[in-house]
Amino acid sequence: MPPQRKLSPQSVWDVAAVQQAFQEAGVKPVNTSRLWGYLARHPNASWSDIPDLPKAAVAVLEKGFAMFTTTVTGRKVSSDGNTTKLLVTLQDGMQVEAVIMTYDNTGRYQLPSDDPEDCAPLPSSASCTAASTTAGTAKGNIRSTLCVSSQVGCQMGCTFCSTGTMGLLGNLTCGEILEQLIHARAVTPIRNIVFMGMGEPLNNYEEVRHAVSMMTDARFFGMARHKVTISTVGIIPRIKQLPDDLPGVSLALSLHAPNQTLRSEIVPSARAYKLERLMEAVQVYEQRSGLRVFVEYVMLAGVNDGEQQALELGELLQGHNVLVNLIPWNPVYSTDGPKFSAPAPGSVERFSQVLKEQYGVFCTVRQEMGQDISGACGQLVIEAAAMRAQ
Repeated sequence: MPPQRKLSPQSVWDVAAVQQAFQEAGVKPVNTSRLWGYLARHPNASWSDIPDLPKAAVAVLEKGFAMFTTTVTGRKVSSDGNTTKLLVTLQDGMQVEAVIMTYDNTGRYQLPSDDPEDCAPLPSSASCTAASTTAGTAKGNIRSTLCVSSQVGCQMGCTFCSTGTMGLLGNLTCGEILEQLIHARAVTPIRNIVFMGMGEPLNNYEEVRHAVSMMTDARFFGMARHKVTISTVGIIPRIKQLPDDLPGVSLALSLHAPNQTLRSEIVPSARAYKLERLMEAVQVYEQRSGLRVFVEYVMLAGVNDGEQQALELGELLQGHNVLVNLIPWNPVYSTDGPKFSAPAPGSVERFSQVLKEQYGVFCTVRQEMGQDISGACGQLVIEAAAMRAQ
């Protein structure tokens, strides 16, 4: 367990804390909705700007809460202007990242949301990648997806991931997660949200659950539920809870290997959550949610990108309602240099062909975005720390 973080003041977006403080002060619960609804539309307002907010509520907020407990202290924009990476500094000095990916498909029609090609291009990093679906058949336009962090660092230790090298330093609060969205909305309107930044979202379950509930509440941020995707390396009990706790929200599984032996080598947490049990949990999720599961598969040259692995993956996923996202490995910053390499030209296409043609598994190849600004989640924090240490 990471050290317990105590913030003072707390974020006004820390749902449980505000609710408890209002209750203790005798402030009616309806005032929380009035508070958050106004601030979602006017993020730079002061307490006194909020219409009909009781004096007792203002007193509570002035004593123990702040509009923002985080600050954007770094910003990088890719050379093509499509990816913006925000370095967000927390109240206690720790840092996380939020990545905005903007893509323009103006002039072409969108496929229905259950079509495997109806996916948003995201960066080819180990964590910040998944399918973000769109609904309907309206003409394309410019849309932005936000990749948010849920923890500082990560305890899952995936060998190909920048964040995995950090270990787990702390859990983010609901407020710190929501503030990433508010910071991003100051840059551009956000249509999709993916929990694929730093951390394992399902290991910070309650804070993530509260944050997603706020994001998808029409009174506040009003995101469509199917526009929010939560990624996990496979926390089995939580996968089974998701359909009940967050109905309509999409699930992405960071699989990365087609068998238990290989997965245990590159995803250490797989030793605790065996592949057979994990796929059983995925099936439960499919049945109870009625939704397609996105399967993330980072392709590592000579490790998991061969024909044999493609055949095994096809066997594993055949019959499941899934869409596989093949992600060519994105070089990550490391003081020791890279441990892996990207797949050779043509190998990703051959892998995809096996899945589609021999097993009927829907598959996409992820578009690379943000490589010139350390697009993989965790890299900007690690590079900033390295520079400070010099």
